[in-house]
Amino acid sequence: MRPYDTVIFDLDGTLLDTLGDLADSTNYALALHGLPARTLEEVRQFVGNGVARLLHLAVPRGTPPELEARCLADFRAHYLLNMEHRTAPYPGILELLDRLRAQGIQTAVVSNKFDGAVKGLCLTYLGERIPVAIGESPNVARKPAPDTVFRALEELGAARERAVYVGDSDVDIQTAQNAGLPCISVSWGFRDAAFLTAHGAQTIADNPAALWALLSGGKE
Repeated sequence: MRPYDTVIFDLDGTLLDTLGDLADSTNYALALHGLPARTLEEVRQFVGNGVARLLHLAVPRGTPPELEARCLADFRAHYLLNMEHRTAPYPGILELLDRLRAQGIQTAVVSNKFDGAVKGLCLTYLGERIPVAIGESPNVARKPAPDTVFRALEELGAARERAVYVGDSDVDIQTAQNAGLPCISVSWGFRDAAFLTAHGAQTIADNPAALWALLSGGKE
């Protein structure tokens, strides 16, 4: 018997490589206010806990809250219009999702990215492969709180006992723990295997084929 009936995925760094567009919108907002740009690697370290946190880390220390808020608003506006220039599914992800669907395994996405962007990106790049996509909104606590996971399971009509969480960050590991779900960490995203292990990862997949083996119980 397969080990899971439902897979809850993180989005950025797990299913989609969004780093380039996130960096471009970050630097657009910073430049608009005369603030120094950030490198791609700096932005990689800033992502994972919502765009407000991303911009808080991206602006120089000591930036007035009012200016930080304007940067965040400009980032959001720019990103919604430019979030599909450099973004793409990681190699093997669409095939993985197709195999899960063919086996009757349900899937959903929960993300700390704002809800409109999450739904838009899932629709554009993943389509019907992801029937439920939940992002940050005033109506639900963001990760690592388990609320988005519970809402996704509810919308799918899925049992928590047969679900697993998949993500690429320490926030994802904490989210799975808080939701009472097993966690499979992936090392191809924004955090490497050493970082994930140091933050409590017990099971790590290095590529989508390895993830499929874990999700399907080794079924070819």
